[in-house]
Amino acid sequence: MLFLLFTLFPFLIMMMTSFKSPKEAISTTPTFFPKDWTIQHYLDIFNPDIFPFLTYFKNSFIVALVAAGIAVVLGILGAYALSKLRFRARTTINASFYTVYMFSGILLIVPLFKIISSVGLYDTRTALIITMVVQTLPTAIFMLISYFDTIPVDIEEAAMMDGLNRMQIILRIIVPLAISGIVSVFVYCFMVAWNDYLFASIFLSDSELFTLPIGLNTLFSTPDYIWGRMMAASLVTALPVVIMYALSERFIKGNLTDGGVKG
Repeated sequence: MLFLLFTLFPFLIMMMTSFKSPKEAISTTPTFFPKDWTIQHYLDIFNPDIFPFLTYFKNSFIVALVAAGIAVVLGILGAYALSKLRFRARTTINASFYTVYMFSGILLIVPLFKIISSVGLYDTRTALIITMVVQTLPTAIFMLISYFDTIPVDIEEAAMMDGLNRMQIILRIIVPLAISGIVSVFVYCFMVAWNDYLFASIFLSDSELFTLPIGLNTLFSTPDYIWGRMMAASLVTALPVVIMYALSERFIKGNLTDGGVKG
Protein backbone atom coordinates (compact mmCIF):
# COMPACT_ATOMS: atom_id res chain seq x y z
CA MET A 1 0.00 0.00 0.00
CA LEU A 2 2.88 2.35 0.79
CA PHE A 3 4.51 1.60 -2.55
CA LEU A 4 1.18 2.12 -4.34
CA LEU A 5 0.70 5.46 -2.60
CA PHE A 6 4.25 6.48 -3.55
CA THR A 7 3.59 5.51 -7.19
CA LEU A 8 0.24 7.28 -7.45
CA PHE A 9 1.30 10.44 -5.62
CA PRO A 10 2.57 12.28 -8.75
CA PHE A 11 -0.71 11.52 -10.55
CA LEU A 12 -2.67 12.83 -7.57
CA ILE A 13 -0.62 16.03 -7.72
CA MET A 14 -1.38 16.31 -11.45
CA MET A 15 -5.08 15.83 -10.83
CA MET A 16 -5.23 18.37 -8.02
CA THR A 17 -3.24 20.89 -10.08
CA SER A 18 -5.66 20.50 -12.99
CA PHE A 19 -8.46 21.79 -10.74
CA LYS A 20 -6.50 24.78 -9.38
CA SER A 21 -6.57 28.32 -10.68
CA PRO A 22 -3.42 29.45 -12.56
CA LYS A 23 -2.43 31.70 -9.66
CA GLU A 24 -2.81 28.98 -7.03
CA ALA A 25 -0.91 26.43 -9.16
CA ILE A 26 2.27 28.56 -9.05
CA SER A 27 1.80 29.91 -5.53
CA THR A 28 4.90 29.92 -3.33
CA THR A 29 2.74 28.38 -0.60
CA PRO A 30 1.81 25.02 -2.13
CA THR A 31 -1.51 23.36 -1.38
CA PHE A 32 -2.54 19.78 -2.06
CA PHE A 33 -6.28 20.33 -2.46
CA PRO A 34 -7.43 23.37 -4.47
CA LYS A 35 -8.85 26.25 -2.46
CA ASP A 36 -11.19 27.14 -5.30
CA TRP A 37 -12.06 24.20 -7.55
CA THR A 38 -12.35 24.94 -11.26
CA ILE A 39 -12.94 22.86 -14.40
CA GLN A 40 -11.93 25.70 -16.70
CA HIS A 41 -8.69 23.96 -17.68
CA TYR A 42 -10.63 20.94 -18.94
CA LEU A 43 -12.93 23.23 -20.91
CA ASP A 44 -9.89 25.00 -22.37
CA ILE A 45 -8.26 21.87 -23.74
CA PHE A 46 -11.45 21.06 -25.67
CA ASN A 47 -11.49 24.56 -27.14
CA PRO A 48 -9.99 24.29 -30.67
CA ASP A 49 -8.69 27.86 -30.46
CA ILE A 50 -6.58 26.97 -27.43
CA PHE A 51 -5.73 23.30 -27.91
CA PRO A 52 -7.11 21.14 -30.78
CA PHE A 53 -7.42 18.11 -28.52
CA LEU A 54 -10.06 16.32 -30.60
CA THR A 55 -7.92 16.55 -33.76
CA TYR A 56 -4.87 15.16 -31.96
CA PHE A 57 -7.03 12.50 -30.29
CA LYS A 58 -8.43 11.38 -33.66
CA ASN A 59 -4.95 11.13 -35.17
CA SER A 60 -3.60 9.17 -32.20
CA PHE A 61 -6.60 6.84 -32.14
CA ILE A 62 -6.42 6.06 -35.87
CA VAL A 63 -2.67 5.40 -35.78
CA ALA A 64 -2.78 3.32 -32.59
CA LEU A 65 -5.85 1.29 -33.58
CA VAL A 66 -4.70 0.49 -37.13
CA ALA A 67 -1.10 -0.23 -36.12
CA ALA A 68 -2.18 -2.48 -33.24
CA GLY A 69 -4.69 -4.30 -35.46
CA ILE A 70 -2.12 -4.97 -38.19
CA ALA A 71 0.51 -6.06 -35.66
CA VAL A 72 -1.93 -8.48 -34.02
CA VAL A 73 -3.11 -10.03 -37.31
CA LEU A 74 0.42 -10.50 -38.61
CA GLY A 75 1.55 -11.56 -35.16
CA ILE A 76 -1.07 -14.34 -34.98
CA LEU A 77 -0.03 -15.75 -38.36
CA GLY A 78 3.69 -15.48 -37.65
CA ALA A 79 3.43 -16.84 -34.11
CA TYR A 80 1.32 -19.80 -35.23
CA ALA A 81 3.85 -20.73 -37.91
CA LEU A 82 6.75 -20.51 -35.49
CA SER A 83 4.90 -22.30 -32.70
CA LYS A 84 3.07 -25.12 -34.50
CA LEU A 85 4.79 -25.70 -37.84
CA ARG A 86 8.11 -27.41 -38.38
CA PHE A 87 10.38 -26.02 -41.10
CA ARG A 88 14.01 -25.12 -41.71
CA ALA A 89 15.45 -22.10 -39.92
CA ARG A 90 12.51 -22.11 -37.47
CA THR A 91 14.83 -22.12 -34.47
CA THR A 92 17.01 -19.39 -35.97
CA ILE A 93 14.00 -17.16 -36.64
CA ASN A 94 12.72 -17.76 -33.11
CA ALA A 95 16.08 -16.84 -31.62
CA SER A 96 16.33 -13.71 -33.78
CA PHE A 97 13.45 -12.09 -31.88
CA TYR A 98 15.71 -11.77 -28.85
CA THR A 99 17.99 -9.48 -30.84
CA VAL A 100 15.21 -6.88 -30.99
CA TYR A 101 15.77 -6.15 -27.31
CA MET A 102 19.47 -5.49 -27.90
CA PHE A 103 18.94 -2.30 -29.88
CA SER A 104 17.14 0.94 -29.23
CA GLY A 105 14.33 2.04 -31.53
CA ILE A 106 16.22 5.24 -32.29
CA LEU A 107 18.63 3.20 -34.45
CA LEU A 108 15.78 2.65 -36.91
CA ILE A 109 15.18 6.37 -37.43
CA VAL A 110 17.63 6.94 -40.31
CA PRO A 111 16.84 3.82 -42.42
CA LEU A 112 13.09 4.18 -41.87
CA PHE A 113 13.22 7.88 -42.73
CA LYS A 114 15.08 7.15 -45.99
CA ILE A 115 12.65 4.37 -46.95
CA ILE A 116 9.52 6.36 -46.12
CA SER A 117 10.77 9.51 -47.84
CA SER A 118 11.76 7.60 -50.97
CA VAL A 119 8.26 6.12 -51.37
CA GLY A 120 6.55 9.47 -50.77
CA LEU A 121 4.93 8.66 -47.43
CA TYR A 122 6.61 11.35 -45.34
CA ASP A 123 4.19 13.46 -43.28
CA THR A 124 1.32 10.96 -43.51
CA ARG A 125 -0.46 8.76 -40.99
CA THR A 126 0.57 5.77 -43.08
CA ALA A 127 4.23 6.48 -42.35
CA LEU A 128 3.61 6.48 -38.62
CA ILE A 129 1.45 3.33 -38.81
CA ILE A 130 4.23 1.50 -40.67
CA THR A 131 6.84 2.53 -38.12
CA MET A 132 4.60 1.45 -35.24
CA VAL A 133 4.05 -1.97 -36.84
CA VAL A 134 7.80 -2.30 -37.32
CA GLN A 135 8.31 -1.41 -33.65
CA THR A 136 5.67 -3.72 -32.17
CA LEU A 137 5.47 -6.73 -34.51
CA PRO A 138 8.57 -8.60 -33.23
CA THR A 139 7.36 -8.32 -29.63
CA ALA A 140 3.82 -9.25 -30.66
CA ILE A 141 5.03 -12.44 -32.36
CA PHE A 142 7.33 -13.28 -29.47
CA MET A 143 4.54 -12.86 -26.92
CA LEU A 144 1.98 -14.83 -28.94
CA ILE A 145 4.37 -17.74 -29.47
CA SER A 146 4.43 -18.33 -25.73
CA TYR A 147 0.61 -18.38 -25.65
CA PHE A 148 0.27 -20.68 -28.65
CA ASP A 149 2.81 -23.09 -27.17
CA THR A 150 0.41 -23.74 -24.28
CA ILE A 151 -2.39 -24.95 -26.60
CA PRO A 152 -2.26 -28.77 -26.77
CA VAL A 153 -1.51 -30.32 -30.15
CA ASP A 154 -4.35 -32.82 -29.52
CA ILE A 155 -6.89 -30.05 -30.14
CA GLU A 156 -5.43 -29.29 -33.56
CA GLU A 157 -5.25 -32.95 -34.48
CA ALA A 158 -8.90 -33.40 -33.57
CA ALA A 159 -9.80 -30.35 -35.68
CA MET A 160 -7.87 -31.74 -38.67
CA MET A 161 -9.72 -35.02 -38.34
CA ASP A 162 -12.94 -33.02 -38.56
CA GLY A 163 -11.75 -31.56 -41.89
CA LEU A 164 -10.48 -28.12 -40.87
CA ASN A 165 -7.54 -26.60 -42.75
CA ARG A 166 -4.80 -24.52 -41.17
CA MET A 167 -6.56 -21.17 -41.56
CA GLN A 168 -9.79 -22.56 -40.16
CA ILE A 169 -7.88 -23.99 -37.20
CA ILE A 170 -6.35 -20.58 -36.51
CA LEU A 171 -9.67 -18.76 -36.72
CA ARG A 172 -11.90 -21.31 -34.98
CA ILE A 173 -9.52 -22.99 -32.50
CA ILE A 174 -6.34 -21.03 -31.84
CA VAL A 175 -7.74 -17.50 -31.68
CA PRO A 176 -10.63 -18.32 -29.28
CA LEU A 177 -8.34 -20.31 -26.97
CA ALA A 178 -5.61 -17.64 -26.97
CA ILE A 179 -7.94 -14.63 -26.75
CA SER A 180 -6.42 -13.54 -23.44
CA GLY A 181 -2.96 -13.42 -24.99
CA ILE A 182 -4.22 -11.71 -28.13
CA VAL A 183 -5.95 -9.01 -26.07
CA SER A 184 -2.77 -8.53 -24.04
CA VAL A 185 -0.73 -8.10 -27.22
CA PHE A 186 -3.29 -5.70 -28.71
CA VAL A 187 -3.25 -3.53 -25.58
CA TYR A 188 0.56 -3.53 -25.60
CA CYS A 189 0.76 -2.53 -29.29
CA PHE A 190 -1.94 0.10 -28.84
CA MET A 191 -0.15 1.57 -25.83
CA VAL A 192 3.20 1.78 -27.65
CA ALA A 193 1.62 3.50 -30.65
CA TRP A 194 -0.51 5.80 -28.49
CA ASN A 195 2.42 7.00 -26.39
CA ASP A 196 4.97 7.28 -29.20
CA TYR A 197 6.72 10.61 -29.40
CA LEU A 198 10.03 9.87 -31.13
CA PHE A 199 8.77 8.56 -34.46
CA ALA A 200 5.81 10.95 -34.60
CA SER A 201 8.15 13.92 -34.14
CA ILE A 202 10.35 12.68 -37.00
CA PHE A 203 7.77 11.59 -39.58
CA LEU A 204 5.10 14.26 -39.04
CA SER A 205 5.41 17.99 -39.72
CA ASP A 206 1.82 19.01 -40.49
CA SER A 207 0.09 20.14 -37.30
CA GLU A 208 -3.20 18.70 -38.59
CA LEU A 209 -1.63 15.23 -38.38
CA PHE A 210 -0.01 15.61 -34.95
CA THR A 211 -0.75 12.91 -32.40
CA LEU A 212 -1.42 13.69 -28.74
CA PRO A 213 2.19 13.35 -27.50
CA ILE A 214 3.33 15.88 -30.13
CA GLY A 215 0.33 18.08 -29.38
CA LEU A 216 1.15 18.03 -25.67
CA ASN A 217 4.69 19.07 -26.47
CA THR A 218 3.42 22.11 -28.36
CA LEU A 219 1.21 22.97 -25.38
CA PHE A 220 4.15 22.68 -23.00
CA SER A 221 6.31 24.78 -25.33
CA THR A 222 4.05 27.82 -25.29
CA PRO A 223 5.42 30.91 -23.51
CA ASP A 224 2.27 31.08 -21.39
CA TYR A 225 2.73 28.28 -18.84
CA ILE A 226 -0.68 27.39 -17.45
CA TRP A 227 0.08 24.36 -15.34
CA GLY A 228 -3.53 23.44 -14.69
CA ARG A 229 -4.23 23.29 -18.43
CA MET A 230 -1.12 21.18 -19.07
CA MET A 231 -1.97 18.75 -16.27
CA ALA A 232 -5.57 18.45 -17.49
CA ALA A 233 -4.41 17.67 -21.04
CA SER A 234 -1.91 15.09 -19.76
CA LEU A 235 -4.51 13.30 -17.65
CA VAL A 236 -7.10 13.20 -20.43
CA THR A 237 -4.45 11.85 -22.82
CA ALA A 238 -3.74 8.94 -20.47
CA LEU A 239 -7.41 7.99 -20.05
CA PRO A 240 -7.86 5.84 -23.21
CA VAL A 241 -5.07 3.45 -22.24
CA VAL A 242 -6.35 3.22 -18.65
CA ILE A 243 -9.89 2.52 -19.87
CA MET A 244 -8.63 -0.09 -22.32
CA TYR A 245 -6.75 -1.91 -19.55
CA ALA A 246 -9.82 -1.83 -17.34
CA LEU A 247 -12.08 -3.24 -20.06
CA SER A 248 -9.65 -5.96 -21.14
CA GLU A 249 -8.60 -7.05 -17.64
CA ARG A 250 -10.88 -10.10 -17.53
CA PHE A 251 -9.54 -11.32 -20.88
CA ILE A 252 -5.93 -10.80 -19.87
CA LYS A 253 -6.43 -12.74 -16.65
CA GLY A 254 -8.45 -15.50 -18.29
CA ASN A 255 -7.13 -18.99 -18.77
CA LEU A 256 -9.33 -20.35 -21.51
CA THR A 257 -7.32 -23.50 -22.25
CA ASP A 258 -8.32 -25.21 -18.99
CA GLY A 259 -10.31 -28.28 -19.81
CA GLY A 260 -9.53 -28.02 -23.52
CA VAL A 261 -8.43 -31.65 -23.62
CA LYS A 262 -10.36 -34.35 -21.81
CA GLY A 263 -9.20 -37.84 -21.01
